[in-house]
Amino acid sequence: MKLSSAQGRWVVAGAVLGSGAVFLEGSVVSVALPSIARDMHLGIAGLQWVMNAYLLTLSALMLLGGDIGDRLGRSRVFTIGALGFATASVACAFAPNALVLIGCRLAQGVAGALLVPNSLAMLEAAFEGEDRGAAIGQWAAWSAVSTSIGPLAGGWLTDALSWRWVFAAVAPFGLAAAMISHRFVVDGALSAKAGKRDILGPMLITLGLAGLIGGLTAGPDSGFTSPIVLAALVGGVVLIAAFLLVERRSDSPLLPLDVFASRQFTGANITTLFVYAALTALFLLLMLELQNVLGYSALKAGASLLPINALMLAISPFAGRLGARIGARIPMTCGALVAAVGMSLFTRIHPGASYVGSVLPAIVVFGLGLSFFVAPLTAAVLGAVPTERVGVASAVNNAVSRLAGLLATAIVPLAAGISGANALQSAQLAVGFTRGMWISAGLCAAGALVAFATIAGESGRHDDRRTG
Repeated sequence: MKLSSAQGRWVVAGAVLGSGAVFLEGSVVSVALPSIARDMHLGIAGLQWVMNAYLLTLSALMLLGGDIGDRLGRSRVFTIGALGFATASVACAFAPNALVLIGCRLAQGVAGALLVPNSLAMLEAAFEGEDRGAAIGQWAAWSAVSTSIGPLAGGWLTDALSWRWVFAAVAPFGLAAAMISHRFVVDGALSAKAGKRDILGPMLITLGLAGLIGGLTAGPDSGFTSPIVLAALVGGVVLIAAFLLVERRSDSPLLPLDVFASRQFTGANITTLFVYAALTALFLLLMLELQNVLGYSALKAGASLLPINALMLAISPFAGRLGARIGARIPMTCGALVAAVGMSLFTRIHPGASYVGSVLPAIVVFGLGLSFFVAPLTAAVLGAVPTERVGVASAVNNAVSRLAGLLATAIVPLAAGISGANALQSAQLAVGFTRGMWISAGLCAAGALVAFATIAGESGRHDDRRTG
């Protein structure tokens, strides 16, 4: 299929709308957090759970979503996920209290785990050569734009209407994605996987991550020596270790560990973990800093990120083609390093700082780096495995990126000193924000080093893949 054909454009549009809705919902909530906190009387721990409930099921079940797509048809599973995501988003909008909201966020993550890996796998299967690189570039660009435009959209909806519209507004995107997929996407050959479906794996990884994140979230208030917190942390680690053991011994594993025999695949996912942890921490802390310390409205805080959108749209398709020609190593390494410099520039934001003098330069530099990084990363992940395993590869990488966000939301505020009952007060938040930006910059730089050491420098699919 040609990218320039009408069907090709529709396939890209459906994939972008579906995955974009998931990524949008991951960031659009960040700007509405102060309003949610006021309405539902939540502290920093409650807000972390509003964010992390979604990321928990999204990251833990992403592998299962990719596996189901390989078995049953990527467009079919994508359509089911898109419809489920729209339904769960509406349920979030009508949540009467924090407990129900968190439950609906869990359901959103389940649906997103079906949707995201299969959106990318559809593109990999539909296009070849530079068309594939350009399609992935467009997907990466619009997915990143949906992430970065989230604070703007969330700010406008929160100020003009209510934080509840932050959830309701994404439902039409899920419905549109489902209709396009049903009409225009044709599934190719399905994976002929033998053996029983791995049911124990998803249970172990979900409970393990829940215990680990729950312990990290409750620790600052209850104390890390609390028996409940210790049990959650230790239990989480044990369950995650059990998950890896089960996957190693399973005849039909949810996570086929042999995909990590590819040095490029392993390196790309470690890079993803570092860079996306930094990205999530940046968006979370920046929105709190701009509103609670600098006094921005929700709309103004969201609008501050608009330059990132323009840069992503302008540069990402070119970066995708560049990665297809020269290999992903240089674009990924340079992109992550430039993004790290941009994150370090955010440390110049302090009470009374101007947008043009302090905020805008950091946003532009960060946006440039991110624009060169995302599309080559995606191509490097998919190019490291055989075509029939792109569903699993996409699922693993997207799971790692959401896991990075999950860990960053729990750990970076704690490491930066943003915890406890007074965490959202401007004085403590301002100090913690600066620490958080240095931590984020360090994570991004670490990702650049891993990319340089592990990603193929030549063009084409990577030769170091022994995944079947």
